[in-house]
Amino acid sequence: MQSPDRQQRLAALRETIADIERKPALAEMRTRSFDTGKGGFPLLPGGLLQEVFTDTMRNGGASLGFALGQARSLLTPRRGAVLFLQLATDGQFFGIPYGPGLVSFGFDPAQLVLVRASDMKDLLWVAEEALACRAVAGIIADIGGNPEPLDFTASRRLSLRAVEAGTSLFLLRYGTGREASAAHLRWHLAPHRSGRQPFDERAPGPPRWALTLEKGVTLDQHTQFLLEWTEDGFATIPAEPGRKSRNGAPLPLALPAQLANGLSQTA
Repeated sequence: MQSPDRQQRLAALRETIADIERKPALAEMRTRSFDTGKGGFPLLPGGLLQEVFTDTMRNGGASLGFALGQARSLLTPRRGAVLFLQLATDGQFFGIPYGPGLVSFGFDPAQLVLVRASDMKDLLWVAEEALACRAVAGIIADIGGNPEPLDFTASRRLSLRAVEAGTSLFLLRYGTGREASAAHLRWHLAPHRSGRQPFDERAPGPPRWALTLEKGVTLDQHTQFLLEWTEDGFATIPAEPGRKSRNGAPLPLALPAQLANGLSQTA
Protein backbone atom coordinates (compact mmCIF):
# COMPACT_ATOMS: atom_id res chain seq x y z
CA MET A 1 0.00 0.00 0.00
CA GLN A 2 1.26 3.45 -0.87
CA SER A 3 2.02 5.83 1.97
CA PRO A 4 -0.25 8.88 2.43
CA ASP A 5 2.64 11.17 1.55
CA ARG A 6 3.27 9.35 -1.73
CA GLN A 7 -0.44 9.40 -2.56
CA GLN A 8 -0.58 13.15 -1.95
CA ARG A 9 2.42 13.75 -4.19
CA LEU A 10 0.89 11.64 -6.97
CA ALA A 11 -2.40 13.49 -6.63
CA ALA A 12 -0.60 16.84 -6.81
CA LEU A 13 1.33 15.70 -9.91
CA ARG A 14 -1.88 14.57 -11.63
CA GLU A 15 -3.50 17.90 -10.86
CA THR A 16 -0.48 19.76 -12.28
CA ILE A 17 -0.62 17.74 -15.51
CA ALA A 18 -4.39 18.25 -15.77
CA ASP A 19 -3.93 22.00 -15.28
CA ILE A 20 -1.37 22.09 -18.10
CA GLU A 21 -3.68 20.16 -20.42
CA ARG A 22 -6.53 22.56 -19.65
CA LYS A 23 -4.47 25.50 -20.88
CA PRO A 24 -6.16 27.30 -23.81
CA ALA A 25 -3.18 26.76 -26.13
CA LEU A 26 -3.40 22.99 -25.78
CA ALA A 27 -7.19 22.91 -26.04
CA GLU A 28 -7.17 25.04 -29.20
CA MET A 29 -4.50 22.80 -30.75
CA ARG A 30 -7.01 19.96 -31.01
CA THR A 31 -9.69 21.93 -32.85
CA ARG A 32 -8.33 25.02 -34.57
CA SER A 33 -7.63 25.47 -38.27
CA PHE A 34 -4.62 27.56 -39.17
CA ASP A 35 -4.68 30.41 -41.65
CA THR A 36 -2.78 29.93 -44.87
CA GLY A 37 -0.01 32.15 -46.11
CA LYS A 38 0.39 33.75 -49.52
CA GLY A 39 1.43 30.42 -50.99
CA GLY A 40 -1.47 28.42 -49.60
CA PHE A 41 0.49 26.40 -47.01
CA PRO A 42 -0.82 26.77 -43.43
CA LEU A 43 1.01 29.27 -41.25
CA LEU A 44 1.88 27.00 -38.34
CA PRO A 45 2.39 28.91 -35.09
CA GLY A 46 4.94 28.29 -32.38
CA GLY A 47 4.33 25.79 -29.62
CA LEU A 48 4.12 22.64 -31.78
CA LEU A 49 6.05 19.40 -31.54
CA GLN A 50 6.53 18.19 -35.12
CA GLU A 51 8.09 14.94 -36.30
CA VAL A 52 9.55 15.01 -39.81
CA PHE A 53 10.15 11.49 -41.12
CA THR A 54 12.03 10.64 -44.30
CA ASP A 55 12.86 7.15 -45.49
CA THR A 56 16.64 7.44 -45.81
CA MET A 57 19.34 9.53 -44.20
CA ARG A 58 20.44 10.88 -47.58
CA ASN A 59 17.22 12.93 -47.55
CA GLY A 60 18.28 14.64 -44.34
CA GLY A 61 19.07 17.88 -46.17
CA ALA A 62 15.50 18.09 -47.46
CA SER A 63 14.14 17.50 -43.93
CA LEU A 64 16.43 20.17 -42.51
CA GLY A 65 15.34 22.63 -45.21
CA PHE A 66 11.67 22.03 -44.40
CA ALA A 67 12.26 22.56 -40.69
CA LEU A 68 14.40 25.68 -41.27
CA GLY A 69 11.75 27.13 -43.56
CA GLN A 70 9.16 26.86 -40.80
CA ALA A 71 11.57 28.06 -38.12
CA ARG A 72 12.42 31.15 -40.18
CA SER A 73 8.77 32.22 -40.12
CA LEU A 74 8.76 31.99 -36.31
CA LEU A 75 11.65 34.45 -35.82
CA THR A 76 10.69 37.74 -34.18
CA PRO A 77 12.66 40.58 -32.57
CA ARG A 78 12.05 38.96 -29.16
CA ARG A 79 12.60 35.40 -30.37
CA GLY A 80 15.70 35.79 -32.47
CA ALA A 81 17.41 32.38 -32.31
CA VAL A 82 16.94 28.88 -33.67
CA LEU A 83 18.81 25.95 -32.13
CA PHE A 84 20.12 23.02 -34.18
CA LEU A 85 20.83 19.98 -31.98
CA GLN A 86 22.98 17.13 -33.21
CA LEU A 87 25.08 14.34 -31.76
CA ALA A 88 28.79 15.13 -31.90
CA THR A 89 29.51 11.92 -33.81
CA ASP A 90 26.78 12.70 -36.37
CA GLY A 91 28.17 16.18 -36.90
CA GLN A 92 31.55 14.73 -37.82
CA PHE A 93 29.99 12.25 -40.24
CA PHE A 94 27.10 14.18 -41.82
CA GLY A 95 28.39 17.73 -41.47
CA ILE A 96 26.59 20.83 -40.25
CA PRO A 97 24.37 23.49 -41.91
CA TYR A 98 26.26 25.54 -44.50
CA GLY A 99 26.31 29.28 -43.82
CA PRO A 100 26.17 30.61 -47.43
CA GLY A 101 23.38 28.13 -48.14
CA LEU A 102 21.40 29.52 -45.22
CA VAL A 103 21.82 33.04 -46.59
CA SER A 104 20.42 31.99 -49.97
CA PHE A 105 17.51 30.47 -48.04
CA GLY A 106 16.80 33.82 -46.42
CA PHE A 107 18.14 32.69 -43.06
CA ASP A 108 20.78 34.68 -41.18
CA PRO A 109 23.47 32.20 -40.01
CA ALA A 110 24.02 34.38 -36.92
CA GLN A 111 20.54 33.38 -35.74
CA LEU A 112 21.34 29.65 -35.83
CA VAL A 113 22.96 28.20 -32.70
CA LEU A 114 24.67 24.83 -33.17
CA VAL A 115 24.67 22.41 -30.21
CA ARG A 116 26.56 19.13 -30.26
CA ALA A 117 25.56 16.66 -27.55
CA SER A 118 27.60 13.65 -26.46
CA ASP A 119 24.62 11.25 -26.41
CA MET A 120 20.87 11.19 -27.04
CA LYS A 121 19.96 11.69 -23.36
CA ASP A 122 21.94 14.92 -23.27
CA LEU A 123 20.42 16.03 -26.58
CA LEU A 124 16.86 15.54 -25.32
CA TRP A 125 17.74 17.29 -22.05
CA VAL A 126 19.05 20.31 -23.99
CA ALA A 127 15.88 20.34 -26.11
CA GLU A 128 13.62 20.30 -23.06
CA GLU A 129 15.54 23.04 -21.27
CA ALA A 130 15.83 25.22 -24.39
CA LEU A 131 12.06 25.06 -24.95
CA ALA A 132 11.62 27.17 -21.83
CA CYS A 133 13.83 29.96 -23.19
CA ARG A 134 11.68 32.85 -24.44
CA ALA A 135 14.45 34.03 -26.77
CA VAL A 136 14.27 30.82 -28.84
CA ALA A 137 11.88 30.71 -31.80
CA GLY A 138 12.38 27.06 -32.66
CA ILE A 139 14.52 24.01 -32.03
CA ILE A 140 15.57 21.50 -34.69
CA ALA A 141 16.82 18.19 -33.29
CA ASP A 142 18.51 15.71 -35.63
CA ILE A 143 17.33 12.51 -33.97
CA GLY A 144 17.98 9.82 -36.55
CA GLY A 145 16.23 6.47 -36.21
CA ASN A 146 14.47 5.17 -33.11
CA PRO A 147 16.63 5.97 -30.05
CA GLU A 148 15.56 4.33 -26.81
CA PRO A 149 15.55 7.54 -24.71
CA LEU A 150 12.91 9.08 -26.99
CA ASP A 151 9.93 7.06 -25.79
CA PHE A 152 6.32 8.20 -25.47
CA THR A 153 6.91 9.65 -22.00
CA ALA A 154 9.79 11.78 -23.26
CA SER A 155 7.81 13.01 -26.27
CA ARG A 156 4.85 13.82 -24.02
CA ARG A 157 7.07 15.90 -21.77
CA LEU A 158 8.51 17.74 -24.79
CA SER A 159 5.08 18.43 -26.28
CA LEU A 160 3.74 19.88 -23.04
CA ARG A 161 6.82 22.06 -22.63
CA ALA A 162 6.53 23.28 -26.24
CA VAL A 163 2.87 24.29 -25.81
CA GLU A 164 3.51 26.00 -22.49
CA ALA A 165 6.48 28.02 -23.80
CA GLY A 166 5.15 28.67 -27.32
CA THR A 167 8.38 27.33 -28.84
CA SER A 168 8.27 24.82 -31.68
CA LEU A 169 10.39 21.68 -31.71
CA PHE A 170 11.15 19.80 -34.94
CA LEU A 171 12.37 16.21 -34.59
CA LEU A 172 14.14 15.01 -37.75
CA ARG A 173 13.67 11.23 -38.03
CA TYR A 174 14.81 8.61 -40.55
CA GLY A 175 13.37 5.24 -41.52
CA THR A 176 10.01 3.65 -42.22
CA GLY A 177 9.19 2.54 -38.66
CA ARG A 178 6.81 4.54 -36.48
CA GLU A 179 6.37 4.37 -32.73
CA ALA A 180 3.78 6.03 -30.52
CA SER A 181 4.57 9.63 -29.69
CA ALA A 182 2.87 12.76 -28.40
CA ALA A 183 3.85 14.87 -31.42
CA HIS A 184 1.16 17.31 -32.57
CA LEU A 185 2.07 16.79 -36.24
CA ARG A 186 3.88 13.96 -37.99
CA TRP A 187 5.09 14.48 -41.55
CA HIS A 188 6.44 12.06 -44.12
CA LEU A 189 8.76 13.98 -46.41
CA ALA A 190 10.36 13.12 -49.74
CA PRO A 191 12.54 15.42 -51.84
CA HIS A 192 10.96 16.38 -55.13
CA ARG A 193 12.51 17.47 -58.41
CA SER A 194 13.22 21.17 -58.16
CA GLY A 195 11.31 23.82 -60.07
CA ARG A 196 12.54 25.23 -63.35
CA GLN A 197 14.55 28.33 -64.05
CA PRO A 198 12.78 30.63 -66.52
CA PHE A 199 15.86 31.07 -68.72
CA ASP A 200 17.52 27.66 -68.38
CA GLU A 201 15.40 24.53 -68.05
CA ARG A 202 18.44 22.42 -67.19
CA ALA A 203 19.47 24.56 -64.22
CA PRO A 204 18.05 23.68 -60.81
CA GLY A 205 15.24 25.98 -59.72
CA PRO A 206 13.43 26.50 -56.43
CA PRO A 207 13.57 23.50 -54.06
CA ARG A 208 10.43 21.40 -53.68
CA TRP A 209 9.15 18.93 -51.11
CA ALA A 210 6.48 16.22 -51.30
CA LEU A 211 4.72 16.02 -47.92
CA THR A 212 2.17 13.69 -46.41
CA LEU A 213 0.58 14.50 -43.06
CA GLU A 214 0.50 11.19 -41.18
CA LYS A 215 -0.71 12.54 -37.84
CA GLY A 216 -2.57 15.73 -36.94
CA VAL A 217 -6.03 17.19 -37.44
CA THR A 218 -5.17 20.86 -37.77
CA LEU A 219 -4.91 21.33 -41.53
CA ASP A 220 -8.55 21.26 -42.70
CA GLN A 221 -8.35 17.61 -43.78
CA HIS A 222 -5.55 18.29 -46.28
CA THR A 223 -2.97 15.53 -45.94
CA GLN A 224 -0.78 15.84 -49.04
CA PHE A 225 1.19 18.85 -50.18
CA LEU A 226 3.66 19.65 -52.94
CA LEU A 227 5.64 22.64 -51.69
CA GLU A 228 7.98 25.05 -53.44
CA TRP A 229 10.20 27.61 -51.74
CA THR A 230 9.61 31.27 -52.54
CA GLU A 231 10.76 34.59 -51.09
CA ASP A 232 7.59 34.59 -48.99
CA GLY A 233 8.13 31.06 -47.69
CA PHE A 234 6.42 27.84 -48.69
CA ALA A 235 3.94 27.81 -51.55
CA THR A 236 1.73 24.90 -52.53
CA ILE A 237 1.70 23.94 -56.19
CA PRO A 238 -0.54 21.45 -57.98
CA ALA A 239 0.89 18.00 -58.60
CA GLU A 240 1.99 17.76 -62.21
CA PRO A 241 0.88 14.78 -64.29
CA GLY A 242 3.56 12.39 -65.38
CA ARG A 243 5.32 9.24 -64.37
CA LYS A 244 6.45 8.63 -60.83
CA SER A 245 9.95 9.05 -59.50
CA ARG A 246 11.63 6.48 -57.29
CA ASN A 247 10.33 8.19 -54.16
CA GLY A 248 6.78 8.31 -55.49
CA ALA A 249 6.72 12.02 -56.33
CA PRO A 250 5.46 12.93 -59.81
CA LEU A 251 7.96 14.15 -62.38
CA PRO A 252 6.71 16.86 -64.76
CA LEU A 253 8.16 15.46 -67.99
CA ALA A 254 10.10 12.52 -69.33
CA LEU A 255 13.74 12.88 -68.32
CA PRO A 256 16.34 12.75 -71.13
CA ALA A 257 19.29 10.42 -70.65
CA GLN A 258 21.85 13.21 -70.49
CA LEU A 259 24.71 10.88 -69.64
CA ALA A 260 24.14 8.89 -72.83
CA ASN A 261 24.45 11.81 -75.22
CA GLY A 262 28.03 10.95 -76.05
CA LEU A 263 27.36 7.30 -76.90
CA SER A 264 26.91 5.93 -80.36
CA GLN A 265 23.29 5.60 -81.43
CA THR A 266 24.01 2.08 -82.70
CA ALA A 267 25.91 0.90 -79.63
